[in-house]
Amino acid sequence: MKRLIIATRGSQLALWQAEHVKSELEKAFPEMEIEFKIVTSTGDKILDKPLALIGGKGLFTKEIEDVMLAGEAHLAVHSLKDVPTQMPKGLKLAAITKRDDIRDCFLSHKYRNIDELPEGAVVGTTSLRRQMQLRSLRPDLKIKNLRGNVNTRLRKLSEGEYDAIILAYVGMKRLGLLEEVPYHDPIDDNVMIPPSGQASLGIEIVDDEEVAKIASVLNDEESALAAKIERDFVAELEGSCQVPIAVNAKVGTERVLVRAMVGLPDGTEILKEVIDAPLSEATGLGVRLAEIMIEAGAKELLERAEAMAFKDERCERF
Repeated sequence: MKRLIIATRGSQLALWQAEHVKSELEKAFPEMEIEFKIVTSTGDKILDKPLALIGGKGLFTKEIEDVMLAGEAHLAVHSLKDVPTQMPKGLKLAAITKRDDIRDCFLSHKYRNIDELPEGAVVGTTSLRRQMQLRSLRPDLKIKNLRGNVNTRLRKLSEGEYDAIILAYVGMKRLGLLEEVPYHDPIDDNVMIPPSGQASLGIEIVDDEEVAKIASVLNDEESALAAKIERDFVAELEGSCQVPIAVNAKVGTERVLVRAMVGLPDGTEILKEVIDAPLSEATGLGVRLAEIMIEAGAKELLERAEAMAFKDERCERF
């Protein structure tokens, strides 16, 4: 293939990710011409509502997928955590890049960490997963929705709209923005379990043998196995809208550790489970963990979580 078109969102972070993938592909295929197709997603357009209310994570991928299916791009670069577990016909998730730092990050102009926040402090996040875990840790905090790109969120923090906000550490690091905030504290992933796919890029392609061969050079086997376990878990549990699910798989040389949590957005009821299994049993581990939690009442709990999250607004389904 002489020319490859990469579809990407136009945000600063999305373009960093696309440039990173382009650079890696140019090393492997120096003779290939690579260009970008910039796409504005629904998730980028609707900024006055939580994602969970307007269709969840698929809002960042749908328009990009439409461009690919129309033959206008061969490959797309996504934050893997934004990629739904079901692919449209004609497309497939072909590669998972090496996972970076999975942690969430506490950011504030006044306080060093979550423990230092005073009673009633305002914390910005729209993630139901983060809300669940924050409220479990600190039920006294006031959680306020936070939308917009990274720079918009940081501006709102600096203007005093929030006492603190929570973002993915990896995005702040990749954009070199950590030093712009006086206090930035990565949150231990045992304290706040990340979402499925955090800190890896998902490479989605048109279902084409030549494009698949090109994308394969981006795949990291260990990260792909971890992502498969996490995405299998989510696929077994997730409802029609975004719900409070945290799951992380750590793949070692001999064993796999998977931690998961589901619960109510207010943190009052939470189910947690951990599986530590031999690497030889990694296949199907996500489904196995989901079945254990379903037996413990996870699906019923998530139905209640959705009702609680959307009690005042209707959840739109795209």
